Amino acid sequence: MTKVTLIDKRQNGEHAIDARAVNSKEARALYKKREQIYPKLAHGFFRNLKWAAMVVLLAIYYITPWLRWDRGVGRPDQAVLVDFEGRRFYFFFIELWPQEVYYITGLLILAAFGIFLSSALFGRVWCGYACPQTVWTDLYIYVERMIEGDRNARMRLDKAPMSVEKAAKKVSKHAIWLLIAAATGGAWVFYFADAPTLFFDIFAGRADVTAYISIGLLTFTTYALAGTMREQVCTYMCPWPRIQAAMMDKDALSVTYRVDRGEPRGPHKKGESWEGRGDCIDCRQCVAVCPQGIDIRDGDQLECINCGLCIDACDDIMRKVGRPTGLIAYDSYANETRRAQGKEARIRLIRPRTMLYGALFALVGLLMIYGLATRQTLDLNVIRDRSPPFVRLADGSFRNDYALKLINMTNEERRLVIEVSGLEGARLQSSSLQDGGRFVATAHADSVTNVRMHVVVPNTVGEGSHDLTFTIRDLDSGDVATSKSAFLAGAAP
Repeated sequence: MTKVTLIDKRQNGEHAIDARAVNSKEARALYKKREQIYPKLAHGFFRNLKWAAMVVLLAIYYITPWLRWDRGVGRPDQAVLVDFEGRRFYFFFIELWPQEVYYITGLLILAAFGIFLSSALFGRVWCGYACPQTVWTDLYIYVERMIEGDRNARMRLDKAPMSVEKAAKKVSKHAIWLLIAAATGGAWVFYFADAPTLFFDIFAGRADVTAYISIGLLTFTTYALAGTMREQVCTYMCPWPRIQAAMMDKDALSVTYRVDRGEPRGPHKKGESWEGRGDCIDCRQCVAVCPQGIDIRDGDQLECINCGLCIDACDDIMRKVGRPTGLIAYDSYANETRRAQGKEARIRLIRPRTMLYGALFALVGLLMIYGLATRQTLDLNVIRDRSPPFVRLADGSFRNDYALKLINMTNEERRLVIEVSGLEGARLQSSSLQDGGRFVATAHADSVTNVRMHVVVPNTVGEGSHDLTFTIRDLDSGDVATSKSAFLAGAAP
C-alpha cells in the first residue's frame, strides 16, 4: 500500500504528516450527510404567490415551442425557434442573424441588472419564486405530497418497513417524477426544431441522435436536482447566495424574524399573560414549512431563499393565539436598528443603489428597443481574394478580385446597385451584372447572395495597400449598406 503524505506548511519549515495518523472521526466530520427535509404545506399569500409563479413559468416553458407565427411561405412558423441549420433566431416578429448576436448579449446584461435590482429591493426573491431549481422542486414536492401525504405522513411512510402500499407509493412518485423530467428535456429540444415534427420523430425513432442525448441528459439532471438534491443545489452548487450581499445594503428587504418582538420565546397557554415575554411561542411551524429546512429565527443564513413560506406559517399561528401578524416578515437591517432606537420603521425602495440598477436596466432595455426599431435589413460583407494578391493587366493597370456577400434580411427579393469609392480612378468590372452602365445584383429573400466583382485601378496608383469602400443601394427602398476593404498594387516596372 502506498503511503499517503500530507504537507503541513509552517513558518519554520515543512513537516510531513502521515495521513493515516489523522483521526478518522475528525476527517468524517468534514462532511455532513444530508438530512431529508419534509416541508409542510403552507397556506397564505406567499404560498399562493409561489403557486401562481410556478404555473405561469411552467406554462411559458412547456407551451412556448408550440406557438405559431406566420412568416410567409417557405419560412419556419414556430414563434420561438433557435434555427442552427438556417442560422437564425426567431422570436415572434423578431428575426436575428448570426452577426446580430450582440442582442443576445444585451438580453443577458438586461437579465443581470434585473436580478441586481430585485436583490437590492427584496433579497433573494429570484431564488424564492422564479429560479428553475425552485420552480421544478416545488412541482416535485407537489407530486410527492399528492401521493405520500403532507409532512407527518411522509415522515411516517419513510420510517415504516417496506410494504406493498409503501412500494406502490414510492414507485408511483418516482415514475411521475421521471415523466416530468422527460417532458422537461423534450420541451427544451423543441426550441431548436419544429416542435410538432420533432415530437412525432422522437416517438417514431426518426429524430437525430443529438435530440435523444439532450433529452436524456436533461431528464437525468431535472430528476436529480429537483427530486433528490433539492436544497443542496441552492446551498452548495449555486454561487448566487455567496455574491448577492454585494448587491444589497442595509435597507434591502429580506425575510426576517423580528427578534425585538419575538424574544424571549417560549410555549404559551391560553389565558396566560403576554407580559415579560415575546410573541414567539416556539411552535417551529416556520421550520416545518421551510423547503431549505432552516430556522429563520437564527438570523440571515446562506440557505434562505426568501420564499416567504415561514411568514405564512407564522402569521397563521399569530392569528390563532391572538397576536399581531408580522413576527416574521420582509424587513431590513435599517428597520431593526430604528426599532432598537425607538424610531418608526419604514421601507425605502428608492435609494441610490436601486436607482442605479434601475437606470442601468432601463438604459440597456431602451438601447435594445432602439436598435431593433432602427435595425438595418440590408448588409454587406466583402472578402478580398488573396491569391494572387493583385493582377497587372496589359495596359499597366492593377486588378483585385473580391467576393461580395449581399445580406438581405427581408422576405422579398431586392435589386441592388453595387458601387466602389475611396480610390481615384477605381472602376468595377463584371461580366454578368452590368445593367445600363451600372452593376446591379439580385439579392434573394432572407438569404446571403454571393457575387464576384473585379476592381481595376490605373497604374498611377502607388505601390502598397489602399483603402476603398464598397456600397450597395436598394433601387426601390433606397436602403444603403457599405463595407471597407483594401486594394493592393505592386511596384511599377
